[in-house]
Amino acid sequence: MTFTLGFVGAGQFSGHFARLFKAHPGIDRVLATDLRPERAAALVERENLDGTLPNFETMLESDVDAVAIFTQRWTHGPLVVAALRAGKHVYSAVPMAITREEIAAIIEAVRETGLTYMMGETSYYNPATVYARTKLAEGAFGRLFYAEGDYVHDMDLGFYKAYEYSGGQQWRSTASYPPMMYPTHALGGVLGAWPSHAVSVSCIGMRDHLEDGVFDREVSMWDNDISNATALFELADGGAVRTNEMRRVGYPSHIRESRFRFFGTDASFEQLATTSLWQDKREATDVSDLIRTESTLSLDDPSLAHVAPELRDAFVSGHAAVHDTSALPKELTGLPNGHEGAHHLLVHEFVSAVEERRLPAVNAWVAARFTLPGIVAHQSALRDGQRLPIDDFGDAPQSLPR
Repeated sequence: MTFTLGFVGAGQFSGHFARLFKAHPGIDRVLATDLRPERAAALVERENLDGTLPNFETMLESDVDAVAIFTQRWTHGPLVVAALRAGKHVYSAVPMAITREEIAAIIEAVRETGLTYMMGETSYYNPATVYARTKLAEGAFGRLFYAEGDYVHDMDLGFYKAYEYSGGQQWRSTASYPPMMYPTHALGGVLGAWPSHAVSVSCIGMRDHLEDGVFDREVSMWDNDISNATALFELADGGAVRTNEMRRVGYPSHIRESRFRFFGTDASFEQLATTSLWQDKREATDVSDLIRTESTLSLDDPSLAHVAPELRDAFVSGHAAVHDTSALPKELTGLPNGHEGAHHLLVHEFVSAVEERRLPAVNAWVAARFTLPGIVAHQSALRDGQRLPIDDFGDAPQSLPR
């Protein structure tokens, strides 16, 4: 079975995914729409897609079977619900949504329609997460009791130009998006390995002091002046997770923008920018070669011409030794990958979930556990670190009505 996919949003990030979906043998046609029609037309021409549609509403009225939502991060929730209610399967970029109510609405729409929803969280396939997930399944950690997940992405390393590209003249008002409301690259990498969920959080936010007009409450549409935030989550199984969301940080995020640490009673795993270690009570073993990915193309490759230079590192990685690529179709071989090998795996997981009529790995219930804790963490930061409870929507059902 093949199906048709419509891209909603034709910005810098959508282009490489459009290429991968177009190449996947499970996809018949790929169409595109954007609030700026010229961007949709350029995406179609550049990636040899199958045409444009004038707007989102027209796409929902069309015969496309699924939509891929790559719009600005605070717009996803309502668009996802509208697409599901229109009978479309949905692949959505992160985050899932920006309020508890939006998350609940997505889960209810998935439950009622039985359609496939997947959040495209790259950290679920981060090599460190894959490695930790495997070690945890083997029981090698003993009892896992503490983990860390950091998204260390400085504004200087691509975010200024990305926000300017997507936000136009008013880009500073949206570039102040609260860091903890974009939590999935940190929290998703931990909970993608550790099968638990957050039940409470205390978060401290750092008020920004740079005068570049970004994290300025007088400019921010979010009334936000927090540029870095640190959250401590209590998990349902008694463990603890600390995450950092940093936008002002001296760290080479072009080398590794998400990093993880896991500590158990028998062993631990720690990751830095260029080194990864497996440790027990006797010794430390360098496992960097298992985690490392190799570039699939150079940073000046013509296929990256539309991507700001500061963002190109996200699109050039290959797979790591820990990745299981045996199920990937041969048509994806040699195509640009990204985010430490995640892009090919994300695309194939969505296509195969639709084909097999099953829940994907990062389904609506899992996505909620990756997303809602960060939303609550930001509220905690606004209350000077007050510990707040986090709702949970439960485990995903084994199957959905069709």
